[in-house]
Amino acid sequence: MSVHRLHGNPPIDVSVRRSALARKLSLRVSRLDGKVTLTVPQRSPLREGIHFLETRELWLRTHLIRLAPEAVVAAGGTVPYRGAELPVVVGPVKRTAMREGTLQVPDVPTAGVRAKAFLKLRARDELAAASDRYAAQVERTYNRLSIRDTRSRWGSCSSEGVLMYSWRLIMAPPDVLDYVAAHEVAHLVEMNHSDAFWAVVERICPDYAVHRAWLRKNGDVLHRVNFGD
Repeated sequence: MSVHRLHGNPPIDVSVRRSALARKLSLRVSRLDGKVTLTVPQRSPLREGIHFLETRELWLRTHLIRLAPEAVVAAGGTVPYRGAELPVVVGPVKRTAMREGTLQVPDVPTAGVRAKAFLKLRARDELAAASDRYAAQVERTYNRLSIRDTRSRWGSCSSEGVLMYSWRLIMAPPDVLDYVAAHEVAHLVEMNHSDAFWAVVERICPDYAVHRAWLRKNGDVLHRVNFGD
């Protein structure tokens, strides 16, 4: 993969990717980090790809402007928590703790990192509780639960019964977190996305469509929270 720079104000670096599977030129802007990728079919001359890119420069710059900036978590600011903005303040604590409607951290320089650690612990607790509750409803058991910072999916369920979730779900409303847990636990019954699978999801989480729509609309915002680590 090479990089081509579009000169201007500001310059834009574009990753140029050759693909044997691609049938046409395509331009993609990541909604997570603003990275721009130009895909060029293996048999197409590179100059065609560059020309394609240059003719779409106005569209590209307009699209990049519309991308929401990263939200940096720091003392004196806020962090999304269970669907609301939780103030982050320096307080008389040795360990990060919730007190009086705020997230109190011991010092300023590590506020973001400490907030992230706090959210990950809360995420594990709430996702484990939700998974246990839904697993009991479908009369299945899972073998293990893991928490990661995934970008491509909010959760997964392996054929071995291992549940994986993104810890960033703790920043979403509680019902959204519950929906993802219900979705993955339903895979313990149906390891697919058939009508039978969605019937299981609807049985244990009747309003799943509402929460699924929220995640599709707002999920990018959760990924763009930066903890400074």
